[in-house]
Amino acid sequence: MKPPTIIVCIKDIPDPEGPRSAYEIRSDEKRVVPIGIPPVINPYDENALELTMRLKDRWGGRVIALNMCEKAVLPVLKKALSVGADELILLEDQAFRNLTSYATAWVLSAAIRKIGDYDLVVTGRQAADWDAGQVGLLLAGILELPGINLVQSAEIEGGTIIAERLTRTGHETVMAPLPALITVSSEVGDLRLATIKAIQDAKKKSVTKWGAADLSLDFALLRSRVIRSLTPPPPPSRHCHFIEGKTSEEKAENLAARLRRDKVI
Repeated sequence: MKPPTIIVCIKDIPDPEGPRSAYEIRSDEKRVVPIGIPPVINPYDENALELTMRLKDRWGGRVIALNMCEKAVLPVLKKALSVGADELILLEDQAFRNLTSYATAWVLSAAIRKIGDYDLVVTGRQAADWDAGQVGLLLAGILELPGINLVQSAEIEGGTIIAERLTRTGHETVMAPLPALITVSSEVGDLRLATIKAIQDAKKKSVTKWGAADLSLDFALLRSRVIRSLTPPPPPSRHCHFIEGKTSEEKAENLAARLRRDKVI
């Protein structure tokens, strides 16, 4: 079997570990703006990148990391190069701001067609900012590839991908001919750590940048936007109640009764 060419899609998002209080909801702009939260690679995309690296460890080949955004955060995205990706392609254009899931998949599909020869496309199961979980399988549909969702492990045998995917009651093994697309779940495990030398080498590597014009995209499609009505949540209210009782047992009974009344239990 010839070494495969694998394209892995990665997205930079505000760190999901950031506190809720650090997000500002701008209703007039229909945007949620993180204040002081550093960007990171989407954790599910890191899972996808880890599975891709395992396939490369075993079969060799070429790994291309692909990112689409309005303005790329290059130091964050170069993490893909530091853990073993051979190339990083940035789809960077103001036209890529606030796209729908379908429009995002359409842009990615145009880039993948421009790349040309490939054997496997890998994405995370969803992005941890909006949690839509649609782009991966929409991308498979646009590219007319067999798509396997929620993959926790995968192997390549000949011209076939053999993937173990999650189900509600366990897991199942699915086979599909290559080229194919898989979306990866967190059960794959965390992304490997890069060595200091690999991080330094990644900083020196050049990246490829394509805009909407380079992909010959229909700008009418890119003008589609997610229509949201965003309002800040109501301010939290707290009330303190003292549970009375002559004995500990009576206090416990009164507490349980109060919790049932307030539908806590």
